Amino acid sequence: MKYDVIVIGCGFAGSVIAERFASQSNKKVLILEKRSHIGGNMYDFIDDNGVRYHEYGPHIFHTNSKDVVDYLSNFTEWYPYEHRVLGLIQGKKVPIPFNLTSIEQCFEHDKAEKLKQVLVEAYGMDTKVPILRLKENPNEEVKELADFIYENVFKYYTMKQWGLTPEEIDPGVTARVPVLVGRDDRYFQDKYQCMPKNGYTAIFENMLKHENIEVRLNVDAHEHLRVDIQENKVYFDNEEFTGTVIFTGAVDDLLNYEFGDLSYRSLEFDKQTHDGTYQEVATVNYPTPAEMNGYTRITEYKLMMETYPLEKTTIAVEYPYAYNRKADKGNIPYYPIFTSEDKEKYEMYCDKIKGITNLHVVGRLADYKYYNMDQIVARALMVYKNIK
Repeated sequence: MKYDVIVIGCGFAGSVIAERFASQSNKKVLILEKRSHIGGNMYDFIDDNGVRYHEYGPHIFHTNSKDVVDYLSNFTEWYPYEHRVLGLIQGKKVPIPFNLTSIEQCFEHDKAEKLKQVLVEAYGMDTKVPILRLKENPNEEVKELADFIYENVFKYYTMKQWGLTPEEIDPGVTARVPVLVGRDDRYFQDKYQCMPKNGYTAIFENMLKHENIEVRLNVDAHEHLRVDIQENKVYFDNEEFTGTVIFTGAVDDLLNYEFGDLSYRSLEFDKQTHDGTYQEVATVNYPTPAEMNGYTRITEYKLMMETYPLEKTTIAVEYPYAYNRKADKGNIPYYPIFTSEDKEKYEMYCDKIKGITNLHVVGRLADYKYYNMDQIVARALMVYKNIK
């Protein structure tokens, strides 16, 4: 097969663009994937307990974009699922994001009623307030509540997850889990909240079964692809490739870490089997000091399934790590760290490759952005449209 498009990486970014070029533009597409499976971090499978397990942490589909839902519906059926999370706060498991019900569970009745009143007066009912904005409120009672939430919900969870305090990371990160002035106990409030009936891997199988797509697994792209900055050309198997190249990996890796490593956070999972059901909801957060609980959350995967086995259950205890590509643990980059130094370094890498007009970087790692699934699907669809 002579290829028109070469895609590096087989997650949503690469797979969506590959599918569009194959089905809509009749292009021959080659995908190179270094892992032994398709689907990137969305890879899932049915384990020995009959539970659909997410290998790289829980993935819950939610979006306000009908276009994204309509596109993915070409490759899957859905079942409705609204994710709920509890957080361990002073020995009690209360709703996360922190809301009016959480206040009632954390404070005595009279105190809770007063705090709810001042919060609603300050921001209105059914609103979302980022914690750092809440802390800036001059009202003493609101500030007292903000300090409590900061200390018990955000501070230690953020320090474990990111290795930084909430003030040291991009405000957009803490804004992803705001304080809710209302009763909605769902983790997300998007219009569409659902899970694929046959799992995420099946979506990718359906996307990539087109006759114009070839997928090679267990392949290091560096063995086939070479970027020549001086000539502004891409070489595939030592021959100039003039077709479209989509790179979805880390740009520092693409350029052999010329300006140094970009910073990421990584994760490791302790997968366990238990009898019956382990916890009250699919995910319980542990926003406690690291010396109390070294992990950030526990996910019970069968509680995210449409129907699930009763006898056994599978949980994953999630431990954050500082990313180190050479380490035995923490060697998978999950989340970009948005410090000013890393942003500058990322821009240096982008400037280096901007002269290569047939090379396009797209994806959470390639764009160095914290995308949700729906956001990266929308981004990939737009990249395809722009290239086409």
